[in-house]
Amino acid sequence: MLILAIDTSTKSASIALLRDSDILSEIFVNLDVNHSVVLLPALDHLLRLSRIEPGEIGLFACTIGPGSFTGLRVGASTIKGLALATGRPIAGVSTLEALACNIPGSEIPVCPMLDAKKDQVYTALYRTGRDYTLEKIESERVTDVRGFLQCIDEEVIFVGDGAVKYAGLISEMLPGKSYFASVCHQHVRAAVVGLLGRKKYSEGDLLDSVTFAPAYLRVSEAEMKRFSR
Repeated sequence: MLILAIDTSTKSASIALLRDSDILSEIFVNLDVNHSVVLLPALDHLLRLSRIEPGEIGLFACTIGPGSFTGLRVGASTIKGLALATGRPIAGVSTLEALACNIPGSEIPVCPMLDAKKDQVYTALYRTGRDYTLEKIESERVTDVRGFLQCIDEEVIFVGDGAVKYAGLISEMLPGKSYFASVCHQHVRAAVVGLLGRKKYSEGDLLDSVTFAPAYLRVSEAEMKRFSR
């Protein structure tokens, strides 16, 4: 089965094409521009390069949050349009889980961390299970950085743009217990999203192509201003 996966949840964006668990092609863009500018051209290039027509794709997969409000909306609307046009299903993947997969087989917990602004992060904790899949040991949340770190009392490896931004604070609060992913592992990869989406598909865990919405974990600035009036 051909799988098209996209991620637009952070400043970077990526698209990948897989045949079952084999990664056929992948495009990664980290130019800090609106994803609406790069996503469709990248998608067109990927399909042309791979000589694949949209109708041949059997499954679409995308990150559904947490992450950038604008980015997630661009990704969701694009994947919805493709799914509705082709009649194919959609698998939704957690941004944090996809990011944590960059550290496979870790013997210590993995903490994916995305910058949520205002001294907050989107985060969770994962541990590698017996079959080398990730097990969530702390639920996804948007939280104050210091408050979250105060609850950690074991060695942890951190990954993501939030981990990069707050590396100094993390090292200060968890001396000798904090480790960081390498530079090449700090971004979400669409290929990983595709692999996780394939697993969701096999489990029958699919999204409604019409009604699904990203999991933002908190309301947007516009909504907060509206509620405060």
